[in-house]
Amino acid sequence: MDHDGLRQRFATLTTAHLADACIRAGLPVRCAPAPTRAVVPGSRLFGPAVPARHVGSVDVFLEAFENAPGGGVLVVDNGGRLDESCVGDLVVLEARAAGLSGVVIWGLHRDTADIRAIGLPVFSLGSLPTGPLSLGPRVDGGLAEAIVGTWRIGPSDLVLGDDDGVLFVPLARAGELFTLAEGIRDTERRQADRIRGGEPLREQLRFGEFLAARETNPSLTFRAYLRSVGGAIEE
Repeated sequence: MDHDGLRQRFATLTTAHLADACIRAGLPVRCAPAPTRAVVPGSRLFGPAVPARHVGSVDVFLEAFENAPGGGVLVVDNGGRLDESCVGDLVVLEARAAGLSGVVIWGLHRDTADIRAIGLPVFSLGSLPTGPLSLGPRVDGGLAEAIVGTWRIGPSDLVLGDDDGVLFVPLARAGELFTLAEGIRDTERRQADRIRGGEPLREQLRFGEFLAARETNPSLTFRAYLRSVGGAIEE
């Protein structure tokens, strides 16, 4: 897998393009919960997942860094807890020193000002001054997968993040998904240029024809119609 090539291609894509590509490819769209946002707006995230289940101690992150691939993204599972933070500036600094490209937390962070200064992209559910409140037993498989929302994320997943949030896609299908996403991006750009040029989207998509066709075929969906005319507005 050419990660560098995909990283360069992602620079011209968004997570929305790739989410639509997942739908086009018949794959589930696996997003981190909606409140997951970058500590620094405008941050972008790309890299294979480096999972770690937090149980109250930083050692699980240090262990995850031991064999983490360069450019990986630490994916922290803290059960979505909102009563404690589980990642601070030292962990983010160590992630950068280990060659990782970012951090995603299903939970909270702290040391916000320091994390901003470090510059490594960090996405979380928010911040809280309180650190870990208790220490639980080590979790079997705690470095094999992390749960983020309803999804199980492991090293076979690619992590993508931008201002819309965080998306996980299978590494084995990444090339295919990026190609689909690029096609969707190009179609949407052409449509946007034509709208700016004075041609409304309804005209481009012959929306009146869709309404007429739906009169005779009530089961016709707009998505099916879009596919017939080459539109990409929904997916």
